[in-house]
Amino acid sequence: MPEREDVDASMGRIEREAARLVDLVEDLLLLAHLDEHGATTDLPLYLTPMDLRTLAADALHDLRALDPHRPVTLTGPSGGPPGDAPVLGDEARLRQVTTNLVGNAVAHTPPGTPVRIGVGTENGPAVLELHDDGPGMTRAQADQVFERFYRADGARTRAEGGGAGLGLAIVDSLVTAHGGRVEVDTAPGEGATFRILLPRTQP
Repeated sequence: MPEREDVDASMGRIEREAARLVDLVEDLLLLAHLDEHGATTDLPLYLTPMDLRTLAADALHDLRALDPHRPVTLTGPSGGPPGDAPVLGDEARLRQVTTNLVGNAVAHTPPGTPVRIGVGTENGPAVLELHDDGPGMTRAQADQVFERFYRADGARTRAEGGGAGLGLAIVDSLVTAHGGRVEVDTAPGEGATFRILLPRTQP
């Protein structure tokens, strides 16, 4: 490559691909660790009292930083004002959950697509949900979305480069390890809502 700018561009691409490989290996190691412990409460977690409102507020700031033109609102579950959502959780692990959900929304919806983050309690459990107004998914795609390496490219727009299809599998495993569950509500043309439900503790 005779031109310096061509060399710089190639080196930059190599660096980005190396970073993607590092992320992929770390995700695979985490999933292997979760498999070893059966994705149950046997997984070593550093549980402390916390409120999911903190994670919801941070997710809002992360979304605005990643796409400043994307409308982002903070509400309660399914709308209304946000509420308290006290849980006993491993904050680092639950932050990984919200980071993966934020990354999923950014990667699979067009730039500027509105997102709503809901937090509070709903019929008992503490709830943290992320809804996007993107293209949504079919029922068949939604049934597979938490499977490893699954990529619903036909339904949701993927940013250049994309991911390996491990992010939502990690979300599901980490939430299960906390004694909770993950739900997805979606339909073609109606966006998608990913809802985390965790056992609520006394404030």
